[in-house]
Amino acid sequence: MAGRLIEDFLGEQLSNWYVRLCRRRFWKGEYEHDKICAYQTLYECLETIARLMAPVSPFFADWLFNNLNEVAKRYSATSVHHILFPEVNASFIDESLEERMELAQTASSLILSLRKKVDIKVRQPLQKVLIPVLNPGMKEQLQKVEDLIKAEVNIKELAYLTDTDGFIKKKIKPDFQALGKKLGPKMKAVSAALSAFTQEDILKLEKDGSYTLLIDNEPLILQIDEVEITSEDIPGWTVANKGILTVALDVTVTQELKNEGNARELVNKIQRIRKENGYELTDRIKVQVSGQESLNQSITQFNDYICAEILADKLELVPEIPGGTEIDVNDILLKVFVTKS
Repeated sequence: MAGRLIEDFLGEQLSNWYVRLCRRRFWKGEYEHDKICAYQTLYECLETIARLMAPVSPFFADWLFNNLNEVAKRYSATSVHHILFPEVNASFIDESLEERMELAQTASSLILSLRKKVDIKVRQPLQKVLIPVLNPGMKEQLQKVEDLIKAEVNIKELAYLTDTDGFIKKKIKPDFQALGKKLGPKMKAVSAALSAFTQEDILKLEKDGSYTLLIDNEPLILQIDEVEITSEDIPGWTVANKGILTVALDVTVTQELKNEGNARELVNKIQRIRKENGYELTDRIKVQVSGQESLNQSITQFNDYICAEILADKLELVPEIPGGTEIDVNDILLKVFVTKS
C-alpha cells in the first residue's frame, strides 16, 4: 500500500503535474527567488521520497539520497538507512490548496479527454469551457486555479454556471457494482426511482453528496459514489463529468483560433529542428519560411509570438528556399530554413 501511494505521488503529482508545469521556472531566467523556490520544492520532495521508500526500495532510495546529499550536505550520514523517517508537520498541510489542485487536475483531465474525443489537438486553442458550480466555495476554488486550467488545456475563457437552467442535461443510473451487495433485492426499486429523477434531484445529490430515497416505505440513503451521472452533449459543445465536476467544451474552431493553432504548430516543428541541429536552449536563430499562402496570415499575425517561443531574431516569408527542411503544419506542407543568428 505504501509503495503504491509513493508511486502515485511520484508519477501523477510530482512528475506529470509539478515538474511538467514548472519547466519554464527551471530553465528560464536568472537563478533568482522564483527559480530557487521551484528547485528547493523539488529537492524537498525527492529527499522525502528517498527516506519514505527506503524500506521498500533500499538500494534505489540510498542512491537517490546520496546523490542529493552530496550536493546539499544536509546530513553527515552516508546512507538513507542511517537517518530517521520524516515526521509529519501539520502546519504544512493546506487542505484548501489540495482541494483546488485536485479540481484543476480533474477539470484539465476532463477537458483533454473531450479534445481527444473530437480529435482536436491541444496546440489548437479553443474559446470557452463552462463549468457548473454547486456552491460559492467551489467557484472560489476554481477561480484561484483558473489560469492554470486555461494554460494546461489551451482555452481562452472559463465561465461558471451557477444554475445550468437546462443548458446541461444529465442522466443518472445506479452503480451496480457498488450497490449490488448493499441493496440485494431492492436494486430494482432503486433503479426505477433513479430513472424518475429530475434535473433538480440530480443537482441536489451532487450538492449534498447523498440523497434519501423511500423504498418500501423505508428510508434508504444513497451516496454520490454509488451512482453514475453522465451529461448529454449540446450542439457545438461536448460535455463530460467526474464526481461533482462537469465541464462543457465549446468545440467551434473559428478562423482566428485556427490561425493561432497553426502558429503554435509551427513553433513545435521549428523547436524540433533546433533540437535536431544540436542548438543550445539559449542559441538565437534566424528562420525563413516558404510554401503555402494559407499560412501567411498565421505567420504574419503571430510573428512576435513565434519568434519569442523559438528564440528567433528574425522570421521572414520568402518566395522560395533552396534546400531547407520540409515540415507539415496541420496537413499544410511548407519549407523552413533555420540558421544561428
